[in-house]
Amino acid sequence: MDIILASRNRKKIEELKNIIQACGFSGKDAAVNLHTPDEFPQCEEVEEDGATFEANAVKKAAYVFKCSGMTAVADDSGLEVDALDGAPGVVSARYAGAVTDDWANLEKLLKEMKGVPDEKRGARFVCCIALADLSGIQIFMGHVEGRIGTEPRGEKGFGYDPVFYPEGHNRTFGEMSDQEKASMSHRGRALQKLRNYIKEKGLAL
Repeated sequence: MDIILASRNRKKIEELKNIIQACGFSGKDAAVNLHTPDEFPQCEEVEEDGATFEANAVKKAAYVFKCSGMTAVADDSGLEVDALDGAPGVVSARYAGAVTDDWANLEKLLKEMKGVPDEKRGARFVCCIALADLSGIQIFMGHVEGRIGTEPRGEKGFGYDPVFYPEGHNRTFGEMSDQEKASMSHRGRALQKLRNYIKEKGLAL
């Protein structure tokens, strides 16, 4: 089975690939070949202008499926902070401006959270995975609750990982190994649901 990952974000593609492999999509019992839009010059960049994670994921998956003719998997995800009324939300990657800049986004978040007490620093990562193929579009959601720290810790992961402490842990995603993060992350949980769907439908496993 050939699947195209509808993203040009290298860090996100790498994480998607790692989680997909960890979920059991690859190996002697699973024949899944992963591709990216870079292999299809006719596939243009998709503007993420939806009001929800689902809207953006569906838009990307549907477009890349149409332009590549290949089963497409798209991800849209972000951070929702309680003290900021759910911001940065769908604009998580562009929180500090039009150009994606992880460090600038972190600085803006911590500035806006300055003075917020620990008990009010609740947050969650949310991920929507959209699968587009000839049968239509399927949606798989995943989330992980946690809290926002007061300073970045750890150099692993990307985005807001260095300031996000998943519930029940005293280390940020930025301090965890890829495998540890994937076992509890929003993206890992959404992709596990995708794997179960593919297995149930007999599409690959």
